[in-house]
Amino acid sequence: MLKTGSIQACLLLATLGMASSAYANLELAQAKTCTACHSVDKPVLGPAWRDVAKKYAKTPDAVDRIFESIKKGGSGKWGQIPMPAQDSLSDADAKALAQWIFDDAK
Repeated sequence: MLKTGSIQACLLLATLGMASSAYANLELAQAKTCTACHSVDKPVLGPAWRDVAKKYAKTPDAVDRIFESIKKGGSGKWGQIPMPAQDSLSDADAKALAQWIFDDAK
């Protein structure tokens, strides 16, 4: 049987893991210079990530669509400024960013 202290320690570790995951993907976005055009809560050259998450909130394949937009770029969805393709970004990093945008940037 788990003691109260063990349960509290497990909860603390789980909470820290979730926080570090979100932080790590913000760090990834900064490292890959995504923040030159985007931010979490305010439009820059491109839309705020929270706005992207809201736009795709009810879309079944939202993460895949965000991933495709990251990798292939696009234009016309958010105004006249096109998003260049980020084809040098690994699929794993693009998928992590897409998932973070959809889940954690809201």
